[in-house]
Amino acid sequence: MADNGLEAIRSKRMAEMRQQQQGEGGAKAQAEQAAKETEMKNMILGQVLEQGARTRLNTIALTKPDKARMIESIIIQMATSGQLQGQKLSEQRLIDLLEQVSNSTQKKTTVKFDRRRAHLDDSDEDF
Repeated sequence: MADNGLEAIRSKRMAEMRQQQQGEGGAKAQAEQAAKETEMKNMILGQVLEQGARTRLNTIALTKPDKARMIESIIIQMATSGQLQGQKLSEQRLIDLLEQVSNSTQKKTTVKFDRRRAHLDDSDEDF
């Protein structure tokens, strides 16, 4: 009976080890897929952007990575749909595209100043 219990524990442990190995293999496959996608994205951007535009996009990626990813996806979509028609995207056209995206995604902020509360606050008074 002790052998049956020991054998059950061994088989359970072996199954856990197999699952763990498959999980690591899945993580490696996902990492390889992500690397391929990044390489493909960089290749497309290299073909459709002029040097100045590519430099500007890289600078934006350092400060605002989310915005840069959004612009990159728009540029890739434009390239794959044929909107660029074989011409490279200049720095000025990239700036125009950035302005369009900024205008469409910009949040409107308002500042409300309550004068009554500021007037009633006596912490500024010197005695």
